[in-house]
This record gives sequence, C-alpha cells and structure tokens, in this order.
Amino acid sequence: MKGILDGGVNVVRINFSHNDEKDHLKRIKAIRQYEKENDTFIGIMMDLQGPKIRISSFKNAKVKLSLGDQFILDADLPEMEGDHQAVGIAYKELPNDLNAGNMLLLDDGKIILKVDRIKNSKIFTTVIQAGTLYNNKGINLRGGGLSASALTDKDRSDILIAAKADADYVAISFPINADDVRETKRLLLKAGSNASVIAKIERAEALEEDIITEIIQESAGIMVARGDLGVEIGDPQLPAQQKRLIQLARANDRFVITATQMLESMISSPIPTRAEVFDVANAVLDGTDAVMLSAETAAGDYPEETVATMARVCLGAESQKETHVSKHRLDSRFSNNAESIALSAMYAANHLDSVKAIITLTESGSTAKLMSRISSGLPIYSLSRHASTLGQTALYRGVYPVFFDSTKTEKDGMVKAALDTLVSQGSLQSGDTVIITHGDSMETVGATNTMKIVTVA
Repeated sequence: MKGILDGGVNVVRINFSHNDEKDHLKRIKAIRQYEKENDTFIGIMMDLQGPKIRISSFKNAKVKLSLGDQFILDADLPEMEGDHQAVGIAYKELPNDLNAGNMLLLDDGKIILKVDRIKNSKIFTTVIQAGTLYNNKGINLRGGGLSASALTDKDRSDILIAAKADADYVAISFPINADDVRETKRLLLKAGSNASVIAKIERAEALEEDIITEIIQESAGIMVARGDLGVEIGDPQLPAQQKRLIQLARANDRFVITATQMLESMISSPIPTRAEVFDVANAVLDGTDAVMLSAETAAGDYPEETVATMARVCLGAESQKETHVSKHRLDSRFSNNAESIALSAMYAANHLDSVKAIITLTESGSTAKLMSRISSGLPIYSLSRHASTLGQTALYRGVYPVFFDSTKTEKDGMVKAALDTLVSQGSLQSGDTVIITHGDSMETVGATNTMKIVTVA
C-alpha cells in the first residue's frame, strides 16, 4: 500500500466486488494513517458491484467451446453443475431480456454466442467465437438493452459501509439513466454520507444524447468504463465515445475518469507497451481528470512500478504546452458568482506569463473543480479546513489539496496566511506571482466572490 501511494496515487478505489467490510475498513484505515504520516490527502472511492450479469460455475472450473458448438445458458441450473453443454447464470431474468438473433459476449468479448431460441429458463445458443470459458465470467448483450437494475440489495448494504467509512466518492455500476444516480444520492444522504456519486458509463443505452447529458448533470463526475462499454458497443466505436464523454463531462463542469486496461501488460511485465503509453497520454491530452488502474495494482506482479509509470506518463503529457487558450464556456452566461470568479482566474492565469500558481480558499471544493475544467499547466492549490473537501479535490485535474483552517485567521490576514502555508511546504517562494480566490464571507459554501493577483512577500 505504501509503495503505490508513494508512487503517485491520488485516489484509491475500493471494489465492493471483492473482500468484505472488515477488509475494506482495514485498507481505508491504512490509507488515512498514511495521510497523517505524509501530510497529504488521498481520496477514497468505493465502487458498487452492480448487477451480477454473468455465468455461474462449471464442475471442472472451465470448458472449451469450439466454433459451431451448441451451448445452453440455463437460469435454473445450479452452481457447479456446468459442463460442455450448459452452464447456469447469476442473472435469472436474462431469458426474458433476449430475442433470437441477439449476440451475447462473454468474458469481455472473448467468446461470442448467437441466441437461437429461448424456452422457459433456457437460452439456446451457437458459438460463433470460440475459446475457453471459465467460472463466473461476465455476460454482455451487444447493443445493450438488459433490464437489470443498477442498484442491487448488496449495493444498498454496501452504501451503508461507504457511509461508515467516510468515503469521498461512491461509484455506481451500470446506471441506465439519471434516476439510478438520484437513488444512490438519496441512499447516501439517508445513511448520513456526504460522498459524491460517480456514474460508471458501461451500458450502450446510456450513451443516448439526452440520457448521458442528464446522467452527467446529476453526477459529480463520470467514469468511462471501457471494459463493459467496449463489449456492448464494439471496440471500433469506443475511442470516439471516450473522447465524446470526456468533452461532455468537461462542458458540464463535471470531472471524468478513464478506466480499464490502461497499462494491462504491466500485470505481468515491469514495463508498458508503447501503445499503452500513448493510450494513457492521449486520455490526458483529451482532458480526462484521472486515469484508473485495476488488475494492474489489484492482482498484478508490479503494482508499484505500474503506479510510478502511470504518474510519469501523465506528468509528461501534462507538460506539453497548450497551443491555444481554452475557450471553455467562453460564450456562456454564469448563474453564480463563484463560477464567474473561478473561470476569470483561469483566463487571467492563461494570459499572464508571470503567474506561478492558482490558489483557491474553498469550503466545498466546487471552485477548484470549476477551475480544473480549464487547462493552464499551472498547479491549482485547493485550501480547505475540511478533510472531505480535500479528499474530493484530490481527484480533480491539476488540483493539489492543502489543509488550511480559515477559522483561525483574521479576515484581513487571510491571504497572507494562505501564502505562508504554501511557502512553508515548499510550493511557493518569495517573489512568485499567484492568483488567489476566496469569499468575503468565509466558512460559507458558494460565497467565492473575490480574485486577486498578488506577489509572495
């Protein structure tokens, strides 16, 4: 754990698909201890499992399927009874969701079955892409359309664990529409949690213009979950959709995470392929806030090397100078002072060669998020007295969370105290020109109304 955090991790994902409450809380405790020992802030994202749309298990753990084989998916077949003729399924409603001619993709598309007919609990298929099928592999319907609810009973229980753990983010798997996001937010509030909700975009039907826009606007941010999404829409469509989702999220002032197989080869290799390096860098250049590792760090042989590699590639991509000034929301009208101040600060930063950093004194972190929508190549220091705010801003692109208790400083000395904090930690030095934003009424959410350009004494 210490090795990957030292390597440059900003947010740790806790996957509810594996382990139990005791394990999750133990890991989070270790992360919080690391924060204290290293005077830093790490975001905690707890990822709900979602519906288990997968096969069950075989008598011998796997079967080999050949081209043209007849194979049955049977909702009534018990666990551990699968063989070369049939296997059970965890999602019992699957026969009701399908029609003859549908294409089912198993194990991230490694095996493809064509549905021939459905009779009661049995789905009769023909193998059109062969391979070895292992226990508990996922099932996707090409083109989407499965009716499974995004929130299961397990997810509802896990939301209570996320609240107990003071998670900064909760990610919802397979949302169909914005109602799934709203229900997750309602359950979190009921559990006493202030965690923000991330919508994982994994279903083809979620990509429809009106649906994806509402999902984005209802969420704190989205994740481009390229595994299931790529299987449902097909890999040739995936790159364009990734770029589209990044653009839509930024246009709506939401953050975006790009995930799945970012450095897949490093599960078993100490170095990435050049294609993987380009993949990570291009996501950064397109404007993603974060890139996520999964199996590379959860089960790989080189977790520390993988994190360090990912960090270097991201920093390398971000070091490329912008050839133009961002026109983000340049023609938009703002509904509140905070957004006007935040974007004014970023425009000023991009037009003044002497500026070394942008600083925001924030209660909720929203000003830092608004600032991070515009690329500047400059660090954005998010100063707050709230650990939850600092944990959340750790995910935003180019934002560095710093603890600063505004209640212990006189209003007239607020700016100097903030600058002194950053000087003392080595982030600024005498003579640096910075842009700083704050509210006349501190300790109030949404009160940012002041922008200053100052020189560090």
